[in-house]
Amino acid sequence: MADDSQESKKEGLLGETLKKVFTAGVSAAFMTEESVRAYLAELKLPKEILNLLLQQASKSKDEMTQRVTKEIVAMVQKVDFAKEVSKFAQEHKFKVTAEIEISKKDSST
Repeated sequence: MADDSQESKKEGLLGETLKKVFTAGVSAAFMTEESVRAYLAELKLPKEILNLLLQQASKSKDEMTQRVTKEIVAMVQKVDFAKEVSKFAQEHKFKVTAEIEISKKDSST
């Protein structure tokens, strides 16, 4: 019976650890490396596993950044700026005011 209790505690700890590792992996795209390292350090993982997780987190962050960048570039390339500016100009009034002052030069210079 004591073995069952210890076994379920181990499974609970393992499940909780895996949940935290997964959460860190998903969150890594929005966290700095130091934040991920601090979060994972609480789990008391071996250094090799910690380094592997940090590498994977960095790789995932880079891949996500590249995908988002590609999507933004694709969206910007689809925009016809000349058409949009023309539409803006048709739908808006422009008012330009200017003030010009002309004065005599000082004769002492």
